[in-house]
Amino acid sequence: MRRFPAHPFSPVDDPEFDGDKLKEECGIFGVVGVNDAANFVALGLHALQHRGQEAGGIVAHDPQAGFNSARRFGYVRDNFTKAEVMKDLPGPLAIGHVRYSTAGSKGATAIRDVQPFFGEFSMGGAAIAHNGNLTNAAALRRELVERGSIFQSSSDSECIIHLMARSIQKTIAERIKDALRRVEGAFSIVAMTRTKLIGVRDPLGVRPLVLGRLGDNAWALSSETCALDIIGAEFVREIEPGEMVVIEDGKIISTRPFAPAASRFCLFEHVYFSRPDSIIGGQSVYETRRQIGVELAREAPVEADLVCPVPDSGTPAAIGYSFESGIPYGMGIIRNQYMGRTFIEPTEQIRNMGVRLKLNVNRALIKGKRVILVDDSVVRGTTSRKIKDMILDAGAAEVHFRIASPPTAWPCFYGVDTPERAKLLAATMTEDEMRDWIGVNSLKFISLDGLYRAAGEAAGRDPKAPKFCDACFSGDYPVAPSDKIEEGFQMKAAE
Repeated sequence: MRRFPAHPFSPVDDPEFDGDKLKEECGIFGVVGVNDAANFVALGLHALQHRGQEAGGIVAHDPQAGFNSARRFGYVRDNFTKAEVMKDLPGPLAIGHVRYSTAGSKGATAIRDVQPFFGEFSMGGAAIAHNGNLTNAAALRRELVERGSIFQSSSDSECIIHLMARSIQKTIAERIKDALRRVEGAFSIVAMTRTKLIGVRDPLGVRPLVLGRLGDNAWALSSETCALDIIGAEFVREIEPGEMVVIEDGKIISTRPFAPAASRFCLFEHVYFSRPDSIIGGQSVYETRRQIGVELAREAPVEADLVCPVPDSGTPAAIGYSFESGIPYGMGIIRNQYMGRTFIEPTEQIRNMGVRLKLNVNRALIKGKRVILVDDSVVRGTTSRKIKDMILDAGAAEVHFRIASPPTAWPCFYGVDTPERAKLLAATMTEDEMRDWIGVNSLKFISLDGLYRAAGEAAGRDPKAPKFCDACFSGDYPVAPSDKIEEGFQMKAAE
């Protein structure tokens, strides 16, 4: 989901720990066939909070009350657990969305940008929630505005509603197909009419979407399987790339509205975005991340006394690295689980404490040891430098970084908040230069082939037909980002 006029990049380094991590922009969830479906959606969105923490929304439909919606800034737990909010969302059908603003602050987002979006059509109302990013949204928006469409938000997702409004098809489902055939990029969508729950994935299947069953006649759609677990739903299967499912009266109709294409699921979902208790492609995310650590230990061994994760995303890979290398695993860094954003007036002195407010070094464990720090990625490198300083201040003899993904050298245009290329450390420095800039004894990234092997591709990456979208590592974009190219973005030259 994107703001206009361009994909927004953070203009400055966020001094806090999470500011140096890539962010998934959205999570989506829908339920049909249960009493008070909105309550189930709220639970599902709570489980997907890691995918979007700035704002959330729910639309529900009741045969008597019609469509009702609620959109709020903040966490799901602070808004959609309140009785006065949920009582206004009755009915057996509901969808929801959690949002991460790429602008980095609530002040940069209007409540009108918060999904799901709703439209009233001649055949009835419909709501839609979108995870992903449309790479031709600027061109579509110009065309639609010239033809009289009036946009209410700055989101690319609203283009879909306007395209639906201009379709001549007779049903909402067919209008959704019409609209999505016009868009480019990445989309997983959960939509609803008065009686139907609808799920769609783009032909490449870049962003995730799964199907779950609740009892005999109730169904759920979710970005991840962990959200099905929280409502007690059985994971049935993934929605296939290029598939559309329409669920009504307990029955599912599946169609393939798009031209066939080889799937290119986002590889970074395996590395960082998805929760470790989710299942992707029939494989545990936790086990994939543990295997990444195993591959990393084989590719980049080093003599050391202790393997420590950078919590929490580096933990499974650190466990795998320790297992394969035989070097003891230890919690050398402790994360303060109750620390949100800085709670003191953010003076320069307090801003400089940002990482320490979230992470603290276990000095008794670290002192005098050669330490391997395992993290999921290096984006701008600012946090890596601060963590290194903390480890050395605690008395470590050596610090070695091992990174559970290849160098992030290219921006993502498919639904991930990525700094512009000039702000990505790997785009401007070699691995040795990054090592010296961060100031560690050694720095090694897993290879792209090693990451593919950990994700289940025993032969590694096939450069002629890669299974995943790995553009942030390789610069190989499966869909040309036409809006960004128009703005001057330079694609990687063909090899």
